[in-house]
Amino acid sequence: MSNKHSSPSSGWKWGLFTTRVPFLHTRVEWPELLQGLVVAAATGLALVPVLMGPFALSFEEAVTCIIIHSFLITSAPIIFGEPFAPGWVTPALPFALTFISMDTFETPTERFQAMIALSLDLSLILFVLGITGLGSKLMKWLPTALKAAIIMGAAIAALKRVFLDDAARFLMQQPISTTIAIAVCLILTFSIPFAKIKMRNSFWAKVAALGLLPGFLMAAIIGPLPFIKEITYDIQWGIMIPPFMDLWAKASPFAIGWPSLNMMLQALPLAFIGYLIMFGDLITGIEILKTAQEKRPDDPIDINPQRSHYSLAIRNALMAISAPFFPTQGPLWTGVHVIIVERWKQGKEEVQSLFSGISSYYVFGIPIFYLLLPLTTAMKPLMGIALSLTLVLTGFACAYVAMAFPKSTTEKGVVLLGGVALAIFEPWLGLVVAFSATALLLGLKSSSSTEQHS
Repeated sequence: MSNKHSSPSSGWKWGLFTTRVPFLHTRVEWPELLQGLVVAAATGLALVPVLMGPFALSFEEAVTCIIIHSFLITSAPIIFGEPFAPGWVTPALPFALTFISMDTFETPTERFQAMIALSLDLSLILFVLGITGLGSKLMKWLPTALKAAIIMGAAIAALKRVFLDDAARFLMQQPISTTIAIAVCLILTFSIPFAKIKMRNSFWAKVAALGLLPGFLMAAIIGPLPFIKEITYDIQWGIMIPPFMDLWAKASPFAIGWPSLNMMLQALPLAFIGYLIMFGDLITGIEILKTAQEKRPDDPIDINPQRSHYSLAIRNALMAISAPFFPTQGPLWTGVHVIIVERWKQGKEEVQSLFSGISSYYVFGIPIFYLLLPLTTAMKPLMGIALSLTLVLTGFACAYVAMAFPKSTTEKGVVLLGGVALAIFEPWLGLVVAFSATALLLGLKSSSSTEQHS
């Protein structure tokens, strides 16, 4: 295949965006495709327990919701030409789960309306701050301690959700399997002693690069053992026909009604928090690309934050009217982005173009995994483990990122106080407490730079 098919300049341009058709403008990169086929699909299925619980969807409807999320996520590089490996706004997930568990939202319909409100608020924030350029100014002004408090709040909310709020429903149902999965993933991802092993042994480095998959597999193998019996498989055969119309009837605002103005205002602070997390992810993704670009002068990458704001606004708005679940349409999956960029840096013999690598990891937007009943039903008893695993890793990562920000003892106290307030109070009150603690104890000194977080 000629180079013109994989160049970032190729594709169908429309305004700020560039659409790259799979197999025409991008080629198959098999290492990325094989990883993404399992890892990306398995990670998406972590939402199934939530969608079947508070939102009362059937298993098939929940998977259909995730299929729509997958289409919208993969539209970022394929339809809009964003040079990042996209993913969830993961630190916002525990905030969103806390938000829908408020007494205000008593029925699945009200909870979906709350998610619609969050997504529309976020879309509006992205569009306004993108078109005016105020997003960059806001991030430069925002005090460092307040940024860290938001991230710490995500950490506390995530761990609280696993070990307190939903412990009886998930962790205590499969304690051994869940503990093993969490331990394996924490060791592979964060262990300092294991990091030394990875440097010496390429096999363990490749295992660690698979993200959540090794922990999943360990739980899947150990859980059904006779002396544990925490997992029972009921594998079905065939092809799943996604019930899009059934999902539409239960989730779309065109079917269940639009959120009230009061609900939109109630969701606004959490949407703002989601934007701040997104902005940090954009900074991270851009810096990763900038440091790698010198290794690939043959494949120049067009980085445009304004385009990123617009594409995120469109994706979140489309998600709000079709499969509303607030944290699923973010700009970056940091770990996957790093994995793809590292291989891309090695030259076109390894990865022909950045967009070939990203598109392959996301299986070119084709949700093969979700349509095959043997695969999805095999994953069904692992859904609770997947959710617990996702939240614990989110909590751990957010905690160490948040702790790296404060320098003084007062800053550390403000970060913890603000984080606890954001994790346990409703969004407006939590944000007021975090902001007030920052202003009264530290002052509203602007951040000298836009710190990164993953």
